[in-house]
Amino acid sequence: MLFTSEHEEVRRSLQKVIAAEINPHVDVWEAEGRFPAHDVFRKLGALGFLGLNKPVEYGGMGLEYSYALLMAEEVGGISCGAVPMAIGVQTDMATPALARFGSDHVKREFLAPAVSGEQVACIGVSEPGAGSDVASIKTTARSDGDDYVITGGKMWITNGAQADWICLLANTGDGPAHRNKSLICVPMKEKGVTVARTLDKLGMRSSDTAQIFFDEVRVPKRNRIGEEGKGFTYQMMQFQEERLWGAAACLKPAEWIIDQTIEYTRGRQAFGKSILDNQVVHFRLAELKTEVELLRSLIYRAAEQMMAGEDMTTLASMAKLKAGRLGREVSDACMQYWGGMGYMSETPVTRYYRDSRLTSIAGGADEVMLSIIAKAMGTLPGMSNRS
Repeated sequence: MLFTSEHEEVRRSLQKVIAAEINPHVDVWEAEGRFPAHDVFRKLGALGFLGLNKPVEYGGMGLEYSYALLMAEEVGGISCGAVPMAIGVQTDMATPALARFGSDHVKREFLAPAVSGEQVACIGVSEPGAGSDVASIKTTARSDGDDYVITGGKMWITNGAQADWICLLANTGDGPAHRNKSLICVPMKEKGVTVARTLDKLGMRSSDTAQIFFDEVRVPKRNRIGEEGKGFTYQMMQFQEERLWGAAACLKPAEWIIDQTIEYTRGRQAFGKSILDNQVVHFRLAELKTEVELLRSLIYRAAEQMMAGEDMTTLASMAKLKAGRLGREVSDACMQYWGGMGYMSETPVTRYYRDSRLTSIAGGADEVMLSIIAKAMGTLPGMSNRS
């Protein structure tokens, strides 16, 4: 059994915070195109939610990963996709490698304030010419004595306009692309760091997503996470937690929009009966509900594999793939049943339709997930173990 009574206490506490401190403000934040990350994160951090599975000595709760998974699932109860995504960046995208491989110094300087919510973190991997193809990034951090001097740029950076520091992937050598990169914690206030612009997006409207430039930015080498040249490996490990988090965060929104669609179609009349009374509608909603439960089972199985110390790469990739495609399927089907109202910005299905589309793109596109799965199956072209 993945969740115990202790887990359920954490779930109820988080639900209360979301209901009282977050959801009442979401519509305003969506309209403004930004939510107050520092205010929200301080409230979550003060209650321990930003460090459930982070080390106690740096302010975390020191709990097993299942608690972090529970949080990923529960923040899906926030009535937009942007705020959960920003929280996930803080807990499961910018900090896992830091918590696992960082020195005591770098953990105290960057992890501890991220866990407390006093600082906002972002993750800097993607570039205009290197999204899913991480190995081809161009940002460099050349060695200069005890410092790195960073030049380049990052794109589509969630929390980027409000972040205090960025977990940056940069080339620190001239060797092979998978062994010449390092992860470096870079304070956003350093000279030469420029938030060039915030990006206007289809969905995730209240998330500040930025393009960031680095012009001869000097940071001490002690800000590096782990060993030099291991950044690509660390980031691939970090991606697994990000992808599992992203899949788990999709569960409650999908369930909620199905429930909202049931309520709407039950009350909407056409040709003398409710829309819900049409078999094609209630059967389709039953199918979608079943698909959500199947996704939940896959996510939980991947989490159990991770907690057992096994490689969850394939299952996490499957969960990420399925979550993105199921979000597209649920949003499209439910919007259709809302009819003309489904095309209005004021209805919840419209926001879900916009927000859910990102899951198939961010954190590794569907096609990347399929390649990872095919590699595990031995069917990727060029593999020697194909059958």
